[in-house]
Amino acid sequence: MSAHMAAQGRAHGEAASAAWLMHVPVPMFATVMGLGGLGLAWRRAHEALGLPSAVGEAVLALAAVAFVLVAGLYLAKALRHPAEVKAEFAHPVRSSFFPTITIGLMILAGAAVPYAPKLAEVVWVVAAALHLVFAVYLMGRWIGRNHELHTFNPAWFIPVVGNVLAPLVGVRLGYVEVSWFFFSVGLLFWLALLPVLLYRVIFHDMVPARLIPTLFIFLAPPAVGFLSYLQLNGGVLDAAARVLFFTGLFTALLLVRLAPMFLKVPFAMSWWAFTFPTAALAVAGLSYHHALGGGASSATLAGVLLAVATVIVTLVTLRTLKALADRALFVPE
Repeated sequence: MSAHMAAQGRAHGEAASAAWLMHVPVPMFATVMGLGGLGLAWRRAHEALGLPSAVGEAVLALAAVAFVLVAGLYLAKALRHPAEVKAEFAHPVRSSFFPTITIGLMILAGAAVPYAPKLAEVVWVVAAALHLVFAVYLMGRWIGRNHELHTFNPAWFIPVVGNVLAPLVGVRLGYVEVSWFFFSVGLLFWLALLPVLLYRVIFHDMVPARLIPTLFIFLAPPAVGFLSYLQLNGGVLDAAARVLFFTGLFTALLLVRLAPMFLKVPFAMSWWAFTFPTAALAVAGLSYHHALGGGASSATLAGVLLAVATVIVTLVTLRTLKALADRALFVPE
């Protein structure tokens, strides 16, 4: 009898394990983007403001660990529950988060450049190529199928933002023309999607509560676009660079105006949408200060943006760890 009960216990444990594994979401790769973005911000802060370099390198190492852990979990899900992964890729919202995998890899490639440039090059080439595949497939699916307007949400920017981000590392590795290709595609389609999304959120029902944090993705294209454009034009703070930076800054002010709405959103993995855009704007602020040649006002702005990004990423990380400890992270939506 005891052996039978033990066997039943093992079977129950295996079933429980399979149940939570089934609910590991692909948006978890946004943790790598948020942590990696903050790490790059602190690395830039060392160069622009003289802050300790160890902070940025430690956060970047944490981002690499996060990628290994999340990738391992999602691979296990893909092997054990392939139908669930297929359903996510077919989902009108969840599918847009698959490029977070390749964006995270591109960020990690940037983190690795000072230590292992050859490895960084391999990682960047693979990530950029896979991101192009994701972008072409997903954007082709948008065009080839009929979609209800309510399914359109800020997450659709993710395949586009990845293209804009590619030059951040690509230029440093010598892939200048390829980087211009990615930047051009990302910039054009960002400008094409932006008015559609504004129409969606202004004249129709607000996105579902769990997706409200994704409104922060509005911030990512101009901030990342500014950084990539500086890489492509040799670091010159010209008119186009200023337009991109100040567009990002205004978007941040607009999001601050909407803070009461964000504060009402219960915790979900979508909270990670707060992290990478704010980290990207912090890197942009630090790069703007550096390109401007210094100054008290730009240094203050850069410091504030870095502090805000650090607080946001820290709070979201702690809240995620709490949900994990409470066994409330991998649950059905």
